[in-house]
Amino acid sequence: MKTTLIKASTRGHANHGWLNTYHTFSFADYYDPMRVNFGALRVINDDTVTGGEGFGTHPHNNMEIVSIPLNGSLEHKDSTGGHGVIKPGDIQVMSAGTGVRHSEMNGHQEDPVSFFQIWVFTAKKDVEPRYQQASFDFFSEENKNKLIEIVGPGPRNNGLWIYQDAWFNTGIFDKGKSIDYKIKKKEHGLYAMVIEGEFTVAGQKLDRRDGIGVWDTDSVEITSNSTDGRILLIEVPMEV
Repeated sequence: MKTTLIKASTRGHANHGWLNTYHTFSFADYYDPMRVNFGALRVINDDTVTGGEGFGTHPHNNMEIVSIPLNGSLEHKDSTGGHGVIKPGDIQVMSAGTGVRHSEMNGHQEDPVSFFQIWVFTAKKDVEPRYQQASFDFFSEENKNKLIEIVGPGPRNNGLWIYQDAWFNTGIFDKGKSIDYKIKKKEHGLYAMVIEGEFTVAGQKLDRRDGIGVWDTDSVEITSNSTDGRILLIEVPMEV
């Protein structure tokens, strides 16, 4: 088993007033040659945008983009005609393909919105741009202490998908609850990021917003060390 640890306090950071952002991997003015990507996982940005502000219309191409709101509301518009407002429990995916222009704005004029924006290298270039969003019941007692798959590889008829052999899972766990995540393919790795609380992943204690990449293993043991701990798991190919 091989691992790479990224503590929250060592991430790239920029505060633009309207945007307070933390970068797990190299992005914009933050560059670390040892933190450019984890396999096909290219970007995890932890963004907080003030009320009434946001990212104006800008282009993307040949990238799979997943947005996960943590609190507040995020309004999305894109050149495919996609338009919606997502809130905690919602997930949005966009395959930029041949090129798409989109905006992401705080859907509230006063309260901030916080969300993860995650980029994954695509396995299929120059596709027709596409957009999806769906709601998940992460927070119910019924779904506690289990992983919920939120994004998988596609194309497929059901569920959110991207053009990459990748899986996104998240879950909320009670203190002491453990799972053994099985890596689906031997050439894959798993990146685990603590959204809230504390976890032990592959023997490494992680606090809020800490992350760890794990590869060259068949499975990864994950234990929650706090009540209502929430974790995000992203399994990706290690070769891109």
